[in-house]
Amino acid sequence: MTVLSTNSNENVEFDDLVRKIRDFVDERDWEQFHSPKNLSMALVVEASELVEIFQWLSEEQSLNLDPDQKQRVEEEAADVMNYLIRICDRLDIDLLKATDRKIQINAKKYPAEQARGSALKYSEFKS
Repeated sequence: MTVLSTNSNENVEFDDLVRKIRDFVDERDWEQFHSPKNLSMALVVEASELVEIFQWLSEEQSLNLDPDQKQRVEEEAADVMNYLIRICDRLDIDLLKATDRKIQINAKKYPAEQARGSALKYSEFKS
């Protein structure tokens, strides 16, 4: 049972969120369009829409969005998450377990003592 916190002080279980997305799709008979290929392309489009919000902002501006910009980021981030959850649902991938495993893999690739404060790729670390 994984619980996600929301701004409204409600908790949403991850499995309930997956079901809610699945029900949304089923009610609209969209399963036929939701191949992993199509979903991954839609995810990239939504990620591009997220990037577009920040495209011409300075680092400082990107940290201090106005309310309208922040709302747009929230909506595009949710679209990205929805498509990612949907891809994993279609492929029977446990996204939370996969994420945890990837953090462990990255911890080995990027040991804190070598990676701290560095933007280098793991393959660029000196032995």
